Amino acid sequence: MSTSASPTGPDPLRWKALVVLAVAQFMVVLDASIVNVALPSIQRDLDFTDESLQWVVNAYTLAFGGFLLLGGRAADLFGRRRVFIIGLGLFSVASLVGGFATTSEWLILARGVQGLGAAIVAPAALSIVTTTFTEGAERNKALGIWGALAGAGGAVGVLLGGMLTEWAGWEWVLFVNVPIGVAAAVIAPRFVRESHGHEKTSMDIAGATLVTAGLVVLVYALVDAESAGWGSTQTIGLIALSIVLLLGFLWVEGKLVKHPVMPLGIFRNRNVASADSVALLVGASLFSMFFFISLYLQQVLGFSALDAGLAYLPLAFTIIVSAGMASQLVTRVGPKPILVLGLVLTAIGLLLFTQISPDGSFLGDVLVPSIVVAAGLGFSFVPLTITAVAGVTHNEAGLASGLINTAQQVGGALGLAILSSIANSRISHVLGDGPPDPSAVPKAMTEGFQLAFAVGAGFALIGVVIALIAVPRISRDELPQEVAVGA
Repeated sequence: MSTSASPTGPDPLRWKALVVLAVAQFMVVLDASIVNVALPSIQRDLDFTDESLQWVVNAYTLAFGGFLLLGGRAADLFGRRRVFIIGLGLFSVASLVGGFATTSEWLILARGVQGLGAAIVAPAALSIVTTTFTEGAERNKALGIWGALAGAGGAVGVLLGGMLTEWAGWEWVLFVNVPIGVAAAVIAPRFVRESHGHEKTSMDIAGATLVTAGLVVLVYALVDAESAGWGSTQTIGLIALSIVLLLGFLWVEGKLVKHPVMPLGIFRNRNVASADSVALLVGASLFSMFFFISLYLQQVLGFSALDAGLAYLPLAFTIIVSAGMASQLVTRVGPKPILVLGLVLTAIGLLLFTQISPDGSFLGDVLVPSIVVAAGLGFSFVPLTITAVAGVTHNEAGLASGLINTAQQVGGALGLAILSSIANSRISHVLGDGPPDPSAVPKAMTEGFQLAFAVGAGFALIGVVIALIAVPRISRDELPQEVAVGA
């Protein structure tokens, strides 16, 4: 890592640089959620099937999670500002191309390239923040602003997605990134200093490609299992191929490359291993919730895209409040109790969602569960992030941060694939063979969503068990400095 400040003192442009970096991160986080409310419109215009629709989300999250660690390594090796600008350019071009999509395959490919761009932008931007600001109170303040904007991105995404879809068309949930990304790329050289990591390492392209390919094959096998058959040659063969690819990734990381993108030795740290395991389950249970609630509000309750976006406002507000509360509570009682509380609230909220009905309402079926789940999300993510980096060496801090983000993204993609397959299987079973009765569709969809929420709650409960058994208690003295100082 390079020094926090230049030899001549702190960077006088550092706060302006923070604005550029935070806006870019806001855009990257926003894009993971902005398409959710637009999904029904995208499905109608591009003839997505119920099974393939989830790839609009999964193509982004899989590429984002799969290449996140490689993006961080590229930033250290080739220059953080240079890589940041390249990532913004790739993200902007993919957004523009995706907005002009006329087929489902075209949009899915564009979303995958967007995810790759995000995987380049996010770690480069965070590395620049940590190396631009001097350690202590100033860096804590900068990271607080950074975290607030990044957290708001997911919440604002669903509202902005509804507004753009309603007023301009779903294409604009992608087009909106272009002026933001281009402006940030053009302004960055003026305000952001170039920096490199001191350690010159090589790029583990083989490892990143193997893990991403293995995950994509696995998700495709799960998504297509309903139509192909769970016991079919295709499903079994694809799952076997994904296992081979993932085992190949582990072999490459452990034996073949000198500088692996994911050094396996870091998992000997109990904090890292347990936090990443729980993060995988949190992603699996929560990311799919946004997907199903967006479909329930629009396709069952008949909400417009704008109304569906507005329906997320209580959830967004609760996430912001609960995350702020969690950061304060962690300094008093430690991360583990707050994490367990968050996971329990998540499970309760998802179980409440299993009570949605085809003739329900926002106030009666969605409001209370969404607030409970949002509180669980805020109480889960904050202690998870803190636990994941507690006790790691300075040289491993970036890797640990990347791993927790990767676990959440990969968990979200796998969870959505599993839960969508379960929901679609239930919907098909309820509708039966032959042309479906239109009046029966809302009931069938609701039953499918109910079952998916129940399984999602199961993921959260498994997370509770792992948190209770495996996550170590961390004292105040062991907390990362950014947390302890802010107490």
